[in-house]
Amino acid sequence: MKRIVTIQDISCFGKCSITVALPLISAMGIECAILPTSILSTHTGGFTGFTFRDLSDDIPDISNHWQSCKIDFDTIYTGYLGNEKQINYTIDFIKAFKKENTLVFVDPAMADNGKMYVGFDKDFPAHMARLCSVADIIVPNITEACFLLDVPYTQDYDEDYIKNMLVDLCKLGTKKAVLTGVSFDKQTQGAYFYDSESGKYHFYKRDTIPASFHGTGDTFSSVFAGALTRGFDIERAIKTAVDFTVLTIEKTLPDKESHPYGTKFEECIPQLVDMIK
Repeated sequence: MKRIVTIQDISCFGKCSITVALPLISAMGIECAILPTSILSTHTGGFTGFTFRDLSDDIPDISNHWQSCKIDFDTIYTGYLGNEKQINYTIDFIKAFKKENTLVFVDPAMADNGKMYVGFDKDFPAHMARLCSVADIIVPNITEACFLLDVPYTQDYDEDYIKNMLVDLCKLGTKKAVLTGVSFDKQTQGAYFYDSESGKYHFYKRDTIPASFHGTGDTFSSVFAGALTRGFDIERAIKTAVDFTVLTIEKTLPDKESHPYGTKFEECIPQLVDMIK
């Protein structure tokens, strides 16, 4: 059985980070270990007064214990990291556990819609860029890519702009990059891929759904990382991740007013199992 470790926070309510990654990766027939970086009562989008407990100093202790147990991983998948210390510890973890065939998958979760998430300062993107430099593949949205590259955020772009941005992202050190939320018209949206070693591009899109839910980026990344770990080629992995994410949004749309904190991805897990057969 393949094994992924996901390094990110636990938001106890709100359907994001580990509470999305663990069930989806497990449903894909992959063992999912977790390395929690913090525990929050809720995610930070749409809730106020949430509690936060920093687990940064537990990361090296867990890493050392796993090394003593000779545990290894097919994929190291990182998501939301709350501060520079967590990024430094995660880089150390990757150096300790990455073998020749280990996939390092980084979702630089830190921003959306032109703004940084609550709690991050202007220096955080530079630290996240260091983590991206040791990744095999990174999956930022356009806002995160702009912060990583220190360029102004824009919604007015063409295909050449996206291709150049992907090339620049790979110059950070990663071999492959995927930009999510790419849209060249109002009718469609998708994920754009670039492989710096082959020079290959690939764009997969679906019809735009006029709604937004928290955690869909984590849904995409978790399924994408799982598909790659199962050995899917990049085109099939992107298609699977995009299609499943769209399915979860469609499932939630009828109850979007009463369910704004995340999608009903649980009801879509049987379809995910069918997708990977």
